Amino acid sequence: MDKKKRPFEGVIDDIKGRLPCYKQDWSQANYGLRILAPTAYIFFASALPVIAFGEQLSRDTDGSLSTVETLASTAICGIIQAIFGGQPLLILGVAEPTVIMYSYLYSFSKGREELGRELFLAWAGWVCFWTAVMLILLAIFNGCTIINRFTRIAGELFGMLIAVLFVQEAIRGVVSEFSVPESEDPKHEEFQFQWLYTNGLLAVIFAFAVVYTSLKSIEARSWRYGTGWMRSLIADYGVPFAVLVWTAISFAVPGKVPHGVPRRLFAPLPWDAGSLYHWTVVKDMGKVPASYIFLAIVPAVMIAGLYFFDHSVAAQMAQQNEYNLRNPSAYHYDILLLGIMTLICGLLGLPPSNGVLPQSPMHTRSLAVLKRQLMRKKMVKTAKQGMKMQASSSEIYGMMQDVFIQMDSSPEESVHKELKNLKDAVINSDDGSGHPEKFDPAKHIDAHLPVRVNEQRVSNLLQSLLVVGLVFAIPVIRLIPTSVLWGYFAYMAVDSLPGNQFWERLLLLFVTPARRFKVLEGIHASFLESVPFKYTATFTIFQLVYFLICFGITWIPIAGILFPLPFFLLISIREHVLPKFFPPEHLQALDASEYEEIAGLPFSTRTLSLREREDEGDEQNHGLTSQEILDEITTRRGELKHRSLSIKERHYPVSN
Repeated sequence: MDKKKRPFEGVIDDIKGRLPCYKQDWSQANYGLRILAPTAYIFFASALPVIAFGEQLSRDTDGSLSTVETLASTAICGIIQAIFGGQPLLILGVAEPTVIMYSYLYSFSKGREELGRELFLAWAGWVCFWTAVMLILLAIFNGCTIINRFTRIAGELFGMLIAVLFVQEAIRGVVSEFSVPESEDPKHEEFQFQWLYTNGLLAVIFAFAVVYTSLKSIEARSWRYGTGWMRSLIADYGVPFAVLVWTAISFAVPGKVPHGVPRRLFAPLPWDAGSLYHWTVVKDMGKVPASYIFLAIVPAVMIAGLYFFDHSVAAQMAQQNEYNLRNPSAYHYDILLLGIMTLICGLLGLPPSNGVLPQSPMHTRSLAVLKRQLMRKKMVKTAKQGMKMQASSSEIYGMMQDVFIQMDSSPEESVHKELKNLKDAVINSDDGSGHPEKFDPAKHIDAHLPVRVNEQRVSNLLQSLLVVGLVFAIPVIRLIPTSVLWGYFAYMAVDSLPGNQFWERLLLLFVTPARRFKVLEGIHASFLESVPFKYTATFTIFQLVYFLICFGITWIPIAGILFPLPFFLLISIREHVLPKFFPPEHLQALDASEYEEIAGLPFSTRTLSLREREDEGDEQNHGLTSQEILDEITTRRGELKHRSLSIKERHYPVSN
């Protein structure tokens, strides 16, 4: 990201860059049935967490906020981002950090006579006001240029903290199913010991069932049974389907069981007085004492930093270079718009929404159009024919380019730009004798065959409108057992661990030296081969200690609102302290960007890869879908991996 020196320079450049694309964001969108698949996919991926966070907020704020407010915030901000946002692929929603911060705000407000529960939302409105001011100032003074200083170590620690907080919430929720809620009358039948115990056991069963079925369903594309479209359907929609199925099963209880067993989600209806009050909370903001208005600056600094980090990283992940997006980025403008949306939410008594992970890169991934399988086979076949004819590198590239143009509808000028990396790889592989002996068609085409993304605003707008529909479907949402949501929290925690290198290195610490070769036999990160184990262990232990400090801060009453502070300090620690203890090359390998990490090649597969066997005439995989191919080149969270050679491939080339 280029450095900007003058105020408003970044925002103005973003507007100038995106404005010419605005019309085509609508006109070139695919309005047919094909747009419905990514719309439904990202809708379910966004809606379920927001519903779960709403239930968490309701419990933490004694009902001052609920699922109605989290859904309303997500819908309003999503519509604004889809219509006015600089990057329409960015998905917005109420996230766990917002829930945590609002829980601290409520605890502080409830313990102050001047505020109390009655002025909690009004005071939170002032917090949002100051947060909006800081975000707008960051955008005006080009603050987005510093986002690259947050390296992988910060993202890993933050991701691990959120995962642990998810587990904590799941455990706390399941345990609470064995007790009487504070606001309920313990004399009711469903709160008698035998029914409390029954409710708790059902909660354990439903929570574990949701975790198990969800984790199994997301692996459906690797199943050997069923057709490609069926496996893709289960993988994409298995999690919401699991929630639906276990909700339905929860009604299959004997008629003698009291109505409140199992316990279900509580949320007021959108037209109830408690929900309608939020739209007029701005009237109470004048009742907040002046001292507390200025005190709101303290939590606002923390929230602004969190939103700035979360929103910018989500935008980065949604528009990675490997997705070949044609439209420019708009980091500064989107932060400015985020400030405005935060202010709107605060004035309406809603928890603000910001860019969320992993939904944002998942959205881009769902819009990826890959004719890759058929195109790849034909291009590899053409390249091998050229090599047999002893054609020059430029001639081989020309033959492959002709195939690409023939099978792709893009303009020829665009094709030249997108195939530039492939052209360079082919031309530079010539050994000078006219025989491209070093050129490997399968590897080079895999590494540089471009991904297509249908850049438009329609899918984001449609999924936001569907969230609006959920606001009015609260009577149906209230049928979901709370234990199903606790299981969903646990699922989100477990699902976030694959791809988190901090977690994988923690597991490595428990592998005995004699058994570490087993790790190298599977797919593994390249740092395992380039970084001595003592540096890997030291770096991991440092991260673990730092993580425990961050987690410990969240347990401090009221002061826990400062939990983002260690992540900001990590910038200076990474730049000035860690280089004194780790050689630069090892630190770079351990702290590489997640989507830049090169996966090592397993020792056991160095003879002939699946792709190479396929090129030798194996046609068994012709049924692979685009999403299955995308799974091979993306992380579980939708981040594209750099498709370059691993260290093992460079040191141990595979013979043809």
